[in-house]
Parts: sequence; C-alpha cells; structure tokens
Amino acid sequence: MSALLEHFRNLARANRLANRRLHAACLQLTDAEFKAPRTSFFPSLWATLNHILIVDWYYIAALYREPDMRRAFASETPFDRMADLAEAQRVSDERLIAWCDGADEARLEAEVEMDRGDHVQRDLARHVLMHLLTHQIHHRGQAHAMLAGTPIKPPQLDEFVMPSDAKFRVADLAALGWSEADLFRG
Repeated sequence: MSALLEHFRNLARANRLANRRLHAACLQLTDAEFKAPRTSFFPSLWATLNHILIVDWYYIAALYREPDMRRAFASETPFDRMADLAEAQRVSDERLIAWCDGADEARLEAEVEMDRGDHVQRDLARHVLMHLLTHQIHHRGQAHAMLAGTPIKPPQLDEFVMPSDAKFRVADLAALGWSEADLFRG
C-alpha cells in the first residue's frame, strides 16, 4: 500500500476522532448557546457544524459516484438539534472511512465528477479527499474558537493522533470501539 493511501486512511480516522471530541463538547451546550450568534465565517456553532456536514455529504456522494449529490444542499441547516447533527456527522464520517478503506491506488487516481448545477467539475479522487479533509479542519477550527466563547472548554483537536499520543485517546477509542491498530491500520 502506498504512503498516500495510508495517509488518507489515517486522516479519515483522525477526522472522526476530532469530530467526536468537538461534538461531545457542543452537546454540553444549551440549545440557545449552540445557536447563539458568534463571530466567525458562519454566525453560530449551529450554522458552522451544519455546513461541515452538508459539504461532507456532497463530496462523499461524489466520491461514491452518487448522482443526487446536490441534494446535500437542500438546506443550509438540516439539523436543529446538536444530538441529531452529531449522529448524522458520525454516519458521514464512517462513510468516508469506508471509502478510504475500500480505496486502492487506482481509486485515488480516478476522476470524480461533481455536479455544480451549471457545470460538472472533474478532479482526481485524491484531490477531492484533500479538499474535503482540509475543509473539515478549517471549519472545525472556527467552531473550536467559537466554543471558547461559551462555558464549555474547547477540546484538544490536534495533538492526539500521533502513534506516541495513545494515552490521550484511550477514552475516545473505547467510545468508538476502536483499537490503536484500527486507528493506524494503513
């Protein structure tokens, strides 16, 4: 297996871990705190986390070659409750992990067609994956900063996915039903 394929598999799992941690923190907020106006690209944690999810839906549907990928944009905020949003993001994250686990070199180099409404954008799957994961990190960082303005302490999202950081993720892996081997299964 190539280092690139192993890297994407690890990133997909790191994505799941980071989303789990961020969502666990957001689940401690009241509904009013979750939806409260905040300063960022999107005006609330609610809008930001919904945005992450719908963009994930779109790109993951494109990776799976699903013809109805644009349905992801039917609503900018499909979930009003954090618990529902967290569950939908979990399902989406697991679909991404499954895609990466099922990929081989040819699949990473395959062209992905993305329906943009007025045209079809075409890029290699590895470029779509990089964009999707970068998009997640970008907006999770914004949500993390917004969370700092609430009574809930923002969780650690970066320094816990290196093999030597195992002691920092014991509870996360147990909650996910993963082992260290599952996390670094390259």
